[in-house]
Amino acid sequence: MRAVIVVESIWGNTELIGTEIAAGLGGDLTELVDAASAPADLGDLDLLVVGGPTHAFSMSTATTRESAKQQGAETIPPRGIREWIEAQRSPSRAIPVATFDTRVVSPRLPGSAAKKAMKRLVALGYRPVARPETFGVHGYTGPVADGELARARRWGTDLSKIVADG
Repeated sequence: MRAVIVVESIWGNTELIGTEIAAGLGGDLTELVDAASAPADLGDLDLLVVGGPTHAFSMSTATTRESAKQQGAETIPPRGIREWIEAQRSPSRAIPVATFDTRVVSPRLPGSAAKKAMKRLVALGYRPVARPETFGVHGYTGPVADGELARARRWGTDLSKIVADG
């Protein structure tokens, strides 16, 4: 199975979750790439997974990434998953897709980058294989909440089974 996980990570938490999802998916053909450098055409895939942090109830924007910089973030990507998705063309076939986000566990705020990303990817012609998933972090900077890394790995394993079963 060829899977690509496209992530946007500012504090490193979303990347950690993506790494665990990749481990759960397994295989030599699973690749984790950041949204800032991911190509617009990923080629023929068996599964696309897209993940990013929830900012202002949705996917990040240049403005919310700048706000993160003002809060002390040192690595600000020039492009997030919102811009990466906007650069996508409709796939030639309905490629299976799953989305995830990271969000602070307290206070529990509404909104989901994963749900917004899924909506846009489905509109392009991707086929959802799982409901958008949220993984918790403590505060804006993290760390990832207890048990979430193991849950991300299990989610990756579940996605692999779903795709294999067709």
